[in-house]
Amino acid sequence: MYPQVEPYAQGMLDVGDGQLVHWEASGNPAGKPACVFHGGPGSGSHPRWREDFDPDHWNLILWDQRGSGQSTPSVADPATSMEHNTTQHLIDDAEKLRDHLGIEKWLLAGGSWGSTLILAYAIQHPGRVSEIIIPAVTTSRPEEHAWITRGLGMFFPDHFDAFRNGVPEEDRDGNLALAYNRLLNSPDPAVREKAAWDWSKWDLSTITGGDNDFEGTRYADPVTRYRLARTVTHYWGNEAFIEPNHIFDNLDRLQGIPGVLIHGRNDFGGPLHTAWEVAKRWPDAELVILNDAGHEIMNGSSMDQAITAAIQKFR
Repeated sequence: MYPQVEPYAQGMLDVGDGQLVHWEASGNPAGKPACVFHGGPGSGSHPRWREDFDPDHWNLILWDQRGSGQSTPSVADPATSMEHNTTQHLIDDAEKLRDHLGIEKWLLAGGSWGSTLILAYAIQHPGRVSEIIIPAVTTSRPEEHAWITRGLGMFFPDHFDAFRNGVPEEDRDGNLALAYNRLLNSPDPAVREKAAWDWSKWDLSTITGGDNDFEGTRYADPVTRYRLARTVTHYWGNEAFIEPNHIFDNLDRLQGIPGVLIHGRNDFGGPLHTAWEVAKRWPDAELVILNDAGHEIMNGSSMDQAITAAIQKFR
């Protein structure tokens, strides 16, 4: 809807543990604050969000989570330790960024993994959140990880066989994300590269509904492919480092925070059931169900239009 304005400020915030988190601010410095929590995990922020927020009205903050995007050290370097890269670390980083920027409260937006992180942050810091907009709702329960790494095989048996056969035979009936993470941290570059390729083929299938052609996607870049695979398997393999039902059990802490949940019926990677259950437990949230949408946000799509409408609602 709006021109993709350049940031008026950006920087690298030292959040401890040797981590520098990249952030940017665009729009109106005196405007209503909004912050986007990107997906992945590991994808990094995307400037397209600047087109959704009126730059005359909003003070829009984008940031790259630890090891992602322009944050350093990058997890694309296999020598970078991920010991200090957990959901709680990311929640703390977001809160340090809010404090660093002198923001009292901000609207939070973001989907997929960003949904989990937003909800976990808001549960811990409800007084710092004005509103929430989530396209593609997830909560990172073990059953959600099991669905996306194994259950979806019923829809994509050809892709699943290749995915499952990418790990050693003794690992094929266990936690596939952890098995891939071990390969992605192998000292052998060839093992790491093949694991990133195999994982990404499956990952792209779940996002698109079966199309795993890398051409024209971010997965075509081997560095991006490795960074994403290493980060996603680190989080999914460890159940996002949160208790199994942490978000569901604490949604009552969001009382009084208005929200819009937007979800496509054709979202293979994150079935509508999760969004439905979150909405039932969070009375202040409106659930928008899109019959023609999946997991991706495409320019001009019904998902994109629903996000725009939600932002307008909270002006």
